[in-house]
This record gives sequence, C-alpha cells and structure tokens, in this order.
Amino acid sequence: MDYAYDDQNIFAKILRREIPNTTVLETSHSLAFRDLYPQAPVHVLVIPKGAYVSYDHFAAEASDAEIVDYTRAIAEVCRMEGVTLSTGEGFRMISNAGDHGVQEVSHLHVHILGGRPLGRMLAKDS
Repeated sequence: MDYAYDDQNIFAKILRREIPNTTVLETSHSLAFRDLYPQAPVHVLVIPKGAYVSYDHFAAEASDAEIVDYTRAIAEVCRMEGVTLSTGEGFRMISNAGDHGVQEVSHLHVHILGGRPLGRMLAKDS
C-alpha cells in the first residue's frame, strides 16, 4: 500500500510550529492538543510526530519506540483529562481513515472525547 503523506497538512504545520496549538502533552514521539472546535467537554487530538497517514500505516511502519510512546501518550491524556474508567465515566477514541472513514487531515490522529454521555456512534440500519 502506498501511503502518500502530505507534509503541508495542518498537523504537519503544527508539528513544525508554523501554527499554534493548545498543547495538553508533548513527548518525544507524540503531541496532544485541544481541538479548535470541541464536540464534547473533553476533546483532545493526539498525533504521532512521524509522517503517518493512518493507524494502519503507523502500525505497519512505526518503530516500537514510536508505537509505545503514542499508546502511552493516549493513556496519559485520558488520565490527565479525568476520563479514564478509574477517574471518570469513560471516553470515546476515534481515528478516521480515508474517504470512507471521513478523514479530514491526512496525518494519523485520534480524537479523545469525554466529559458527558456521547450517545451511539453510528445509527443502526433499519
């Protein structure tokens, strides 16, 4: 599979510090920041610093250190935001990929949403 990475996407620009963000957490391989248009009381985006288009791209090609760091960064954001099952009522983690997944930015990112009941993700087919 050819993963064409666009180094002019908004997250690449954030990583290069060309566009400001409200950082929640930064690690050696990951960056977490508040969504500009939050859909819930907690809405944080977590991105790897590497040029990965989607989670399958990341899982196939990232180093072990990147994968561990990114996974732990997600856990730490959830803890910091008080949405883990031990500190809150839970959260939703969403990662869109490709056209069918309605991915708007071609850089891997997960949305951490919480702070209120979020309802069903998809309507059931009738």
